[in-house]
Amino acid sequence: MPRVLLVEDEPAIADTLVYALETERFEVTHALTGSEALAAYAELNHDFVILDIGLPDMTGLDVCRKLRDSSMVPVLFLTARDGEIDRILGLELGGDDYVTKPFSPREIVARVRAILRRAAATGANGAEATPPVTSPSTEVPATALHHDTTAMRIHCHGKLLDLTAHEYKLLLVLLGQPGRVFTRDQLLDRAWEDPGAVTDRTVDAHVKSIRAKLRTAKEGAEDYIQTRRGLGYLLSLS
Repeated sequence: MPRVLLVEDEPAIADTLVYALETERFEVTHALTGSEALAAYAELNHDFVILDIGLPDMTGLDVCRKLRDSSMVPVLFLTARDGEIDRILGLELGGDDYVTKPFSPREIVARVRAILRRAAATGANGAEATPPVTSPSTEVPATALHHDTTAMRIHCHGKLLDLTAHEYKLLLVLLGQPGRVFTRDQLLDRAWEDPGAVTDRTVDAHVKSIRAKLRTAKEGAEDYIQTRRGLGYLLSLS
């Protein structure tokens, strides 16, 4: 059974979600605080994290930031606020999706299943970030961007980009047709299973995160993704 870490300090909400998840054959660990969640994850890796942004000891964003130091486990944010800044920050930190309270427990279960399917399809469903395995016969070409179709990974100048499932899909769309301008709606349609559940600002947040990872791989590589103001984004490797 997939193992889910639920981080929620409101008992009524937590009890409802635990029941819904366990009914659908998920194994659930419930933590009331951010520190409890980090300790639980350190003790036992989980396949998924449902993370409330408003926690009593630290924000869910802080918990996600600490998790991302060593893990690419999928994260679904819960928030009582409908503030755009919370959503964008969560996505920039590597969150896979968010839901605003109040919500349906069945919707949460459906989103968890959908994200796990996407993560499995891109090889990103492991709780721990897996370092690339290389050997003299499998050296990664030191090209600007190289897509390993077998492992479903993208390298920048020979360095593995540590991408979330959505970041990988979005960059792959751009890489498929360098020089073509994609609108935000086109990117949403191609990189998200349910584009109607997110906004075009979600694309902006993911592009910003991808650019940061490109820059980490090689100074100036962030400029590979160019903005066409009022139109969208394109990939330029020239």
